[in-house]
Parts: sequence; C-alpha cells; structure tokens
Amino acid sequence: MPPDTILIALCTYNERDNIAALLPEIWQHVPEADILVVDDNSPDGTGTLVAEWMTREPRLRLLSRPGKLGLGTATLAAFQYAVDNGYAWVCNLDADFSHPPATLPDLLAQTPGHDVVLASRYVPGGGVVGWPWYRHAMSQSINFYARTLLRLPVRDCSGSFRAYRVALLRQLDLRQFLSTGYSVLEELLYRLRRKGARFCEVPYIYAERRYGDSKIRLSEGFRAGLIILRLALGLGG
Repeated sequence: MPPDTILIALCTYNERDNIAALLPEIWQHVPEADILVVDDNSPDGTGTLVAEWMTREPRLRLLSRPGKLGLGTATLAAFQYAVDNGYAWVCNLDADFSHPPATLPDLLAQTPGHDVVLASRYVPGGGVVGWPWYRHAMSQSINFYARTLLRLPVRDCSGSFRAYRVALLRQLDLRQFLSTGYSVLEELLYRLRRKGARFCEVPYIYAERRYGDSKIRLSEGFRAGLIILRLALGLGG
C-alpha cells in the first residue's frame, strides 16, 4: 500500500441508526480513507447493514465478532487489522457522532512529526456539551488519575478519538494488553509512551450521541482504575 494509506476504525454495538449517516460523512472529509467496522454481533443489525453497504462500496470493510467482547478488544482487533494490511495510519472514533468527522482533517494535518494525534476535550478550544455533572466529574477524575500514575504527557487520556502511526503500533504486543474495556485508551498511551511516541493534541468539542444509549457504566470506571494502578505498579508486562 502507499505510505499515506489511512484506515478509519469504528467499533460498533447497536449503532445501526448512526452508522448509515456516519459513513458518508466520514468520506466527505477523508475521501481517501478506508473504513473498518468492528461489530460485536449487534442485535439491531448494524453488521448486516454494513455488509450490505460493502457490496457497493470498495472502501468499506467489516470485522464481525461473535458477541459483545468489549471496546478494548475491538480496538485492538482494528489495530491488528491495520498492521496486517499495511496501513500507515489508523484513526479511531466513536460510531455515534460524539466525535465529529469534520475534525479528522485536523488530526491528520498534525501527523507529520507525531506518532499519536489526539482529539482533545481538555486543551484550549476543546470542550464537552450535553453531559451531566457526574460525567464531567468522572472524566476529569480518571484523566487526572491516569495522567499522574502513568506519567502521560497529554491532557485527554480517556478519549478514543485519535490517529495512530501504524509503524509504532507494530512494535506493541497487542496480546499483552490487560484491558478489555475502556481502559484500553489509557493503556495504549502508556505503552506507546514507553516506545518513545511523540504526542500531539488537537482541540474538539465532544457532543452526546445522536441515537441510542450510552454504554459507559460506573463499574467500567472502577475496572479502569484498577488496570491503571496495575500498569503504574509495573504489573502489566
């Protein structure tokens, strides 16, 4: 593949109402990108819809998994696909419009000289709309906790809207990761920092999903905290 090939990764579970509108909007802003949907056997038929689109859209790929196996394993599966298929960059964003596709060109514009470009809610110009106070509190707390314990040089450690240089992901043993859920986002930054990754943050405004229900639960925050502690103590391999 050419050296500038881009893969957009979308991890889905019951996102049928969002995905049909999201795919063309992504290509509107990054027409040269391929899109990989990693679907965990969504009961609402998300995977079936994507498979139908694939018959007429050569830039679309589908990785179907047998059940709901977690955001962490879905993200790592997408990265393994990017490594195995020779992409130069893989961009990860939520499939519910909380991450605006219009920000993708801003991320990609910062890739020269950087290995991980993060769309950030917590740098000047960034922010969040539509959250209750407890979501703000939980997000700020986990970011401070992860940034401090893992010595991460970024403000937004828990957002998934990022672009990664695949050559650096290739240096990671993706089978070694502890996280199966949302803590994969902090674990990725931790392991990439140890590989000497160069980070950059680009501001964006996070908006609540258009359709469907949020899949974030308080219990996931506790699990993430324990995994971050294990990594900080050197128990993560």
